[in-house]
Amino acid sequence: MAGEDTVLRVLGTRETLLEPIRQLAERDLGLSINYEIADGTAAIRKAVTEPDKYDLCHHWHSVELAWTARSAQAIDLDRIALWDEVGDLAKTGRVNGAGEIGQGSVPVRSLYVQPNGALGAAPSEQISSLPTVHNVDSFGYDPVILKGLDDEEAESWSWLLDDRWRGKVALLGEPGIGSIDAALAVRSSGLAEFDDIGNMSLEEIDRLVEILIEKKRAGHFAGFWRIRPESVRLMDRREVVIESIWSPAITALRARGKKVICAAPIEGYRGWQCGMWLSANAEGPRLDASYAYLNWWLTGPAGAVMARQGYYMSALGPTNQHLSADEWGYWYEGKPAGDDMADPDGQVVVRAGEVRDGGSYWQRMSHVAVWNSVMDEHNYLVRRWNEFLRA
Repeated sequence: MAGEDTVLRVLGTRETLLEPIRQLAERDLGLSINYEIADGTAAIRKAVTEPDKYDLCHHWHSVELAWTARSAQAIDLDRIALWDEVGDLAKTGRVNGAGEIGQGSVPVRSLYVQPNGALGAAPSEQISSLPTVHNVDSFGYDPVILKGLDDEEAESWSWLLDDRWRGKVALLGEPGIGSIDAALAVRSSGLAEFDDIGNMSLEEIDRLVEILIEKKRAGHFAGFWRIRPESVRLMDRREVVIESIWSPAITALRARGKKVICAAPIEGYRGWQCGMWLSANAEGPRLDASYAYLNWWLTGPAGAVMARQGYYMSALGPTNQHLSADEWGYWYEGKPAGDDMADPDGQVVVRAGEVRDGGSYWQRMSHVAVWNSVMDEHNYLVRRWNEFLRA
């Protein structure tokens, strides 16, 4: 067992390493837990290159990098007590019995450790990372733009490149995810085609960047953000009327009284899933503490906190038990809120009678166009994306 003096070190981003969760985990587990928060790029860089500096990493779509670098070790499923509570989406890549959803790095394809040590979708007794929170992202917009639309005009990724909002558009500046948002916008605008937006070729990356540079030089973009507070500031100050956005930013803006709409694009969402993996260096008491924390995440309290900022949890049943019927109805079932509801910080973000943009969990998660991905040409993508940002 973990010793009383063991301090569990968890590396990740501000979207998952929430202080209310850390406090609940310490209370329930009797452990001291330290959260190291970094932006997405910095977190994965440390996870890959410095496995001696953390015990667990909580990150999205990046376990393949840590696994290839031998910075992560396998998680034994016989030590995960509530594995049966983890839903089909994480285990099979499917919702409601439908086919595998979306292009790109479908999370299940890197879930299980195969007999040869590679990662794959075939079930085994070991996994690369424990599936935790997941969601779909798109873009948010100020309802003011609806005044210029026809009643029949469907929400579309093309809106991010629409000249009607030139100079009032922001994109996510992080290359791995921002490039996917941009490619969805380019494709839906009819400007280029991509065989797989989640794994673009060199030629496709070049074409994407050329289009974006042309748009940038024409004054189309008002800004680029890398961390959630920046996206909140851009919309809160009305510097932009439409931008790439994440659910916690939507809830933060609504807590400030901003009626930002989270689009349900006709082409489908960009989906993502966070997982927690074990550092290759975790052993002894640190390894025991890590398993205790992994198991705790499936018991419900963490999933309930995450729901209140718009995120879903892989263990739906335990999460349901830690939410009120009204909260479960709004966040997961797509029902109108029966009363005002708060985010993890206690700020009201949902008003009675409101319905979540995009509908229920099953509706939203079955409409994924592409998953967050680490592309084969990731390094080239980063270089070209940075050229776009500097243009």
